[in-house]
Amino acid sequence: MALLKKIFDFYLDASIHVALAIFSLVHVTALTLDINVPIELYFFIFFGSISCYNFVKFGVEAQKYILVVNTYHKNIQFFSFGCLLVAGYQLFFLPERVMVGLFVLTAITGLYALPVLPKHKNFRSFSGLKILIVAAVWAGTTVVLPAVSELDVISWNVKVETVQRFLFVLVLLIPFEIRDLKYDSPALKTLPQRLGVRGTKIIGYVWAILFYIATFLKTELEFAQIIVKTVLVLMVILVIYFTKINQKKYYASFWVEAIPLFWWLLFIAGKKFIILP
Repeated sequence: MALLKKIFDFYLDASIHVALAIFSLVHVTALTLDINVPIELYFFIFFGSISCYNFVKFGVEAQKYILVVNTYHKNIQFFSFGCLLVAGYQLFFLPERVMVGLFVLTAITGLYALPVLPKHKNFRSFSGLKILIVAAVWAGTTVVLPAVSELDVISWNVKVETVQRFLFVLVLLIPFEIRDLKYDSPALKTLPQRLGVRGTKIIGYVWAILFYIATFLKTELEFAQIIVKTVLVLMVILVIYFTKINQKKYYASFWVEAIPLFWWLLFIAGKKFIILP
């Protein structure tokens, strides 16, 4: 059991779980928009997400990430560099327009993590900006990149899907924001610091409802999508409702981050088993 726990903790700490969540959302986009996303883009996003997330988690300061003393963090560092090499190899097979989008998203991520502003600040340190940047990067990675890889024109449905994904990620960040209330610096002025736990949950409920309503703005909508989105929005509302400051160890880091995987499985099951009226 001890070995299994170590493997499971490494799976979470090395951002493999979150990378699978991002990977599944890319496939959700492909199924929703009915496009064939290049396999190279799937690989790039999966392995790139691992290296990127680990850099943000363990390397807010570049020197700290390069000079690692802790053996456990060294293992994660070597694993991340290996993933970065795999992701870098995929770049040779991606179309030019995807590269432009990647450049923008990489720049935003760098500004989020690295102390490039005066007084050694980054965008992460600006009050209220952290979750907006994270949601924007996820939406760009899981919707915009797959769309531009296959479509010549960004359609209305793609725009709606991008907004929905942005709102969806904002909702998923609520449990993390509440969990981190005990540790975040007051200068960050996060939602729970400004509105309290109850106020933050109410904002989360509003975002979840807007996410659901946006489904009906699409020009083409399958009955299966409505069923899946209904189950999904009820799931995220329950997750917010049961979120506490003192959470179980894996509540946010595993269960909340697994919701995109549940969405993906729900979507596949919905398209296969739900008969259109």
